[in-house]
Amino acid sequence: MTHSHRDLLGEPPATLLPGDPEAEATLAAGADPAAVAAGHPRASAAWAALAEGALGGGRTIEAYAYARTGYHRGLDALRKNGWKGYGPVPWSHEPNRGFLRCVTVLARAAEAIGEVDEQERCTQLLRDCDPSLAP
Repeated sequence: MTHSHRDLLGEPPATLLPGDPEAEATLAAGADPAAVAAGHPRASAAWAALAEGALGGGRTIEAYAYARTGYHRGLDALRKNGWKGYGPVPWSHEPNRGFLRCVTVLARAAEAIGEVDEQERCTQLLRDCDPSLAP
């Protein structure tokens, strides 16, 4: 007898974003993330690079704003690709990483400014998207 394995909890399939090959290649080539974001405003990876740079440079409010922009752009893309607000968004799929990086920086920036609710919400979102990402 063979058994099929199915998700008894009804978890939706993983959402895999299509990505933006031109924006990703431009970033990988070392282009200024601000120029990439201006030319590809839907590319969460560009916003993530801006957010990470700002956070690394001690510009927490800038990091928060960049990360929030990339987070919202990522939510738009996820919804457009069938995500219903829950379910896996795996880090292993490269085009998902811009969104997940934005959520990570948003959590860190929120924590730095004492916005505990936002930090906790973002941390939970990371756990829900890909349990390997959140502490």
